[in-house]
Amino acid sequence: MAQSNKTTKKIFQMAYGIGASIVILGALFKILHWEIDFGGFKLGGGFLLAFGLITEAIIFFISAFEPVEEGYDWSLVYPELVGGEARQNQLVGRGVVSQLSEEDKAIKESLSEKLDNLLAEAQIDANLMHSLSASIQNFAGAAKEIAPVTDAMVSTHKYGEELSMAAAHLESLNSLYKLQLERTENQVSAQAGVVDNLNSLNEQMMSFKDNLKSLNSVYGGMLSAMGK
Repeated sequence: MAQSNKTTKKIFQMAYGIGASIVILGALFKILHWEIDFGGFKLGGGFLLAFGLITEAIIFFISAFEPVEEGYDWSLVYPELVGGEARQNQLVGRGVVSQLSEEDKAIKESLSEKLDNLLAEAQIDANLMHSLSASIQNFAGAAKEIAPVTDAMVSTHKYGEELSMAAAHLESLNSLYKLQLERTENQVSAQAGVVDNLNSLNEQMMSFKDNLKSLNSVYGGMLSAMGK
C-alpha cells in the first residue's frame, strides 16, 4: 500500500510538471504570437495554453480525492513538545520504556568526580570564588567612581569645542568689520572727491559767468558804435 501511494505521488508530480510546462509554453506562444503548422493544422499559443490549463484542472480535481497520510504523534514520545515535562527515560526495542540504567548513572557520577578533580587541581575553591567576586565588585565600584571624572572630561572637551567655535565666529565678525570699515573709508573718499569736483565746477561756473559778462559788455559797446 505504501509503495502504491508512493507511485501515485510520483505520477501526480510528473503530471504537475508536464502540465505546468505546457501552460508556460502556451503563454510564451501566445505572447510572441508563435504558430507551428502541422500540415494544415496550426498549433498556436491559444491551443497550448488551453490544453495545459485543462490538464492542470483535471490533475487538481483528481488530487482532491487523494488519501491523506497520517503523521506520527511525536508528543507521545516527547511530551515537552506540547508543554509537558521531559521524560527521564529512553526507548528500547519497539516502544518498550526503561528507566536510566545504572551504567548511565555511573557515567554521570564519573563526570562529576572528574570535574571536582579538575577544580581541585586548579586550586579553585570557595575562598577563591569569593575573592574573585569581591574583586569584581571592587572593580564595579571603581568604575562607578571613574564615571563622574569621565563625564567631567567629556564636558570639558565639549566646552573647549564651543570656545573654539566662538573664537572662529569672532574672527569672522572681525574680518567682516574690517571689510565694512574699508568700504566706509572708500565711500568717504569718493564723497570727498565729489565735493572737490563740485567746488571745481562752481569755480568754473563763476569764471564762465564773469567771461559772459565781459562778452556782453563788448557786444554792447559794438552795438553802440554801430548805432552812431
